[in-house]
Amino acid sequence: MTTDIQDSNRNSQDTYPLNGLEKHLLNDFQYEFPLVSRPYQQIAEKLGTSEQVIIDSLKQLQEQGFVSRVGAVFRTNSIGASTLAAMSVPDNQLESVATMISDYSEVNHNYQREHHFNLWFVVTASDEHALNTILDDIEQRSELQVMYLPMLEDYHIDLGFDLTWT
Repeated sequence: MTTDIQDSNRNSQDTYPLNGLEKHLLNDFQYEFPLVSRPYQQIAEKLGTSEQVIIDSLKQLQEQGFVSRVGAVFRTNSIGASTLAAMSVPDNQLESVATMISDYSEVNHNYQREHHFNLWFVVTASDEHALNTILDDIEQRSELQVMYLPMLEDYHIDLGFDLTWT
């Protein structure tokens, strides 16, 4: 079982009703996001609305926990350095350590697992030295050991999927 700690704090609107525009934003732009100087303007033109409406809608989706971020995904370690990391955190410290880790701009996400190593996260940095500095800092601040799990072989997993609306 995995639980995304960042998303577990989602606003209490678990039944937030999505409008048609929001559904298009969540579904239609998982691939081929416009690589232009004003991508939201281009999306707005395709959807028959304004750039500001698109920006506001994405911000609302983020506030509601439907979107964690909008941005490019690069092949691991093709730009900079990254790693998966894990920690064994006492239950009474889990929330505070997860919050501390989430405060690092270099941490993409963290999540809880039901295992001895119960807190997992991904760190990206400009290079190996910067990556190690961040991991060392996390160890010092938490007073817990970080297990560094560098990628040995990469696999492409398509994380996009067609959303079905009922």
